[in-house]
Amino acid sequence: MQVVPLRPIPNQTLQIQLGGQACTINVVQKAFGVFVDLFLGTNPVVQGIIGLNGNLIVRNTYFGFSGDLEFLDTQSIIDPVYTGFGTRWFLVYLSPSDIAARRHTRNP
Repeated sequence: MQVVPLRPIPNQTLQIQLGGQACTINVVQKAFGVFVDLFLGTNPVVQGIIGLNGNLIVRNTYFGFSGDLEFLDTQSIIDPVYTGFGTRWFLVYLSPSDIAARRHTRNP
């Protein structure tokens, strides 16, 4: 698992290597949630996906992205708000092995 370094600002774009993939991530706070765009290089993987606590963002290898992203709340189970980025809510990259381990622990 790798933490994506978000700042507590409502709209941001960052470039980051995730699992050896050159990614651009846009995170936008709207009145009714946080939304994420993910690009591999300049190619969109997913766009306008709502970021919910504990829910995978990409969800399908068909899109060509190895791994997935999800928001985690360190205090409870509330969906993310930009003011808590980096302290309460973290956007994390899950490698394929992280996802497999997670499935194994949830489905004994």
